Amino acid sequence: MGLKAALSKPFAAFVVWQVNKWKNNAVEAQKNTLSKLVAQAEKTDFGKDHQFSSIKNYTDFKQCVPIRDYEALKPYIDRVVAGDENVLWPGKPLYFAKTSGTTSGVKYIPLSKESMPEHIKAARNAILTYINETGKADFVNGKMIFLQGSPVLTLKNGVNVGRLSGIVAHHVPGYLQKNRLPSYETNCIEDWEQKVEAIVNETIQENMTLISGIPPWVQMYFDKLSEKASGQKIKDIFKNFSLFIYGGVNFEPYRAKIEQSIGKKIDSIETYPASEGFIAYQDSQQDKGLLLLADAGIFYEFIPAHEYHNENPTRLSLGEIELYTNYALILNTNAGLWGYSIGDTVKFVSKNPYKIVVTGRIKHFISAFGEHVIGEEVEHALLSVANEQQVEITEFTVAPQVNPNEGELPYHEWFVEFSNPPKDLAAFSKKVDETLQKKNIYYFDLIEGKILQPLIIRSLQKDAFVNYMKSEGKLGGQNKVPRLSNDRKLADDLTRYVI
Repeated sequence: MGLKAALSKPFAAFVVWQVNKWKNNAVEAQKNTLSKLVAQAEKTDFGKDHQFSSIKNYTDFKQCVPIRDYEALKPYIDRVVAGDENVLWPGKPLYFAKTSGTTSGVKYIPLSKESMPEHIKAARNAILTYINETGKADFVNGKMIFLQGSPVLTLKNGVNVGRLSGIVAHHVPGYLQKNRLPSYETNCIEDWEQKVEAIVNETIQENMTLISGIPPWVQMYFDKLSEKASGQKIKDIFKNFSLFIYGGVNFEPYRAKIEQSIGKKIDSIETYPASEGFIAYQDSQQDKGLLLLADAGIFYEFIPAHEYHNENPTRLSLGEIELYTNYALILNTNAGLWGYSIGDTVKFVSKNPYKIVVTGRIKHFISAFGEHVIGEEVEHALLSVANEQQVEITEFTVAPQVNPNEGELPYHEWFVEFSNPPKDLAAFSKKVDETLQKKNIYYFDLIEGKILQPLIIRSLQKDAFVNYMKSEGKLGGQNKVPRLSNDRKLADDLTRYVI
């Protein structure tokens, strides 16, 4: 065992001891977080506009601070971007994380000197928690790769702007710098395909032990590695590769293909980072729930998903949540986001400690006929049948077809790229539809009532989604294919790839 691996174990034990202190008192940690946030922002423009000086508890807070998405908070954010100080948070942000919004165009998410260290600490603690639980630390002596956006930053009114993953690249701890790949020059390549080719060339001869990234782009990296190594599995190219860290999307749709590419099962850690804050990470290999970070400068609120579009939805703090209920996640952060709807839905799978799974996006559902089918339901329906029939999925998305051919009932149209297709697509589709009916009673009623016909799966050409994302200028980085759409834009664009 190398020196780094040996030193990491006592450090990991110390960090886990620290985490356990708030982990076992998460509700109290959240109360303290809210008090601190309100006190720190009391003299900001937002704090003055929303009577922060009168807020004594969560009930007061709810009365003073409404729920807002980016569009609703934009008048304040625009002032911050323009260079104004003390608007949402004391002073000026350290960075703006630049993201692409579906309705807002480019979004500028503020990162403060208080919030930035929490991103780094959470990523570090996810790894140290793994070391403490498993005793496995040899990977820290090898090379680690983080597939991420370009670290090149631009200036906007005195504040550095970039993609979150690129910003984080500037804060990698010194003790990891020598182990970290790709090189800064390669990381700066904007074209994703060129970048992946360069990363392959840089890493193929290295002792890669940890690989991290969004699953579809990691798969692209693996495919190009295997192609360059005459079809070898990743386990044969990187003999000591032992830990995969991922986030950004549900891993399950990609698991079978990624494990096939690797050639063996390896340990993995799921994380839940967002530009708005690092929210949770998997703290145990024994379960898939993600530990909600209750003491990381974020006060969380939860709205029952079915109430989200109500005028006055129920708002709950951590101590009020119920298990296995779908909630829209609301953030209040130490970078000045208040009552901020991040757009994700989560459900709690444990209260002791508080652990969540991400179930989808509040805007990503299909309810063209009142069925309100969500991402978790379509993923379960497709993947359970695929696993049963040993079918492998590369990528998929679903949209309603409300204007079918004359004489046909409307239906849900599924666009699926298979890496190992079913022997009988019609039988496979029928089974997926039956599984979805069992998962969603409203969908079942619409099928039973002959309002909808059973779903139809369109099989797509190899690399259909990669080619589509490339055509949209969204290949790689933090870009993701939406699982569900209520409109036909993505579906209509994909029809050209149907087999």
